[in-house]
Amino acid sequence: MDSVRSDRDAGRVTLPKAIKILVAGGFGAGKTTLVGSVSEIEPLRTEETLTHQGIGIDDLSGVEGKKTTTVAMDFGRITIGDDYRLYLFGTPGQERFWFLWDELALGALGAVVLADTRRLADCFPSLDYFERRETPFIVAVNCFDGARRYDLDEVRLGLTLHEDIPVVMCDARRRESGKEVLITLVEHAMRMRLGPAPSSR
Repeated sequence: MDSVRSDRDAGRVTLPKAIKILVAGGFGAGKTTLVGSVSEIEPLRTEETLTHQGIGIDDLSGVEGKKTTTVAMDFGRITIGDDYRLYLFGTPGQERFWFLWDELALGALGAVVLADTRRLADCFPSLDYFERRETPFIVAVNCFDGARRYDLDEVRLGLTLHEDIPVVMCDARRRESGKEVLITLVEHAMRMRLGPAPSSR
C-alpha cells in the first residue's frame, strides 16, 4: 500500500486511520464470505435461514444451494500495515432490505461490489446506488467453482463500467485474495479524493 501511504505533496489529504468500507453486491454474491474470510475478529453476522416464505421473493436461480441470507449487515475488521484499520460492513443483497443501505453508507470511504458471473445483472442496483452517491467503488468478480470464467474486459463491458473503475478477480473464501481487493479499493478511493498531483510550477 505504498501508493496509499506516500505523501506526494505537502498539504495532501491523508488517509484516516479508521476506514469504513462497504461490501455490496447481489444476493448470494459472497459478501458474508468475504467479510468473514478477511476479518481479524469474529465477524458479526445477521444471517437467517431461507424459508418457504421467501418463495417468489428471493430469486435462487444460480445459487440454489444457498441456505441463509443476511437480513441487516455483516461486520468485520482488518488491519492493513501498522497504521490502518478497515471496518467492513456487508450490505444485504435483497431488494426488501435496501432501505438499510443509506445508514450503512454514511461515512464510507468506498465500496467493493462483488459480482457473480452467473447473475451479473444483480450488480446493477449496487452500481447505480454508489454512482448516484458518488461513492468510490470497484468491482470484484468472485470466482465460484463451476461458474463460467470471463475476461475482465468482458465483465466491464457487460456492466458498462467506465475504464477508470478497477475490475479485479477474487476468491472471497481466501483471506489474501480479499485483502488485495480491499487494498485496490482504498488506493482507488484515495486517487479519486486527491485527484491529480498539483503542478510544481
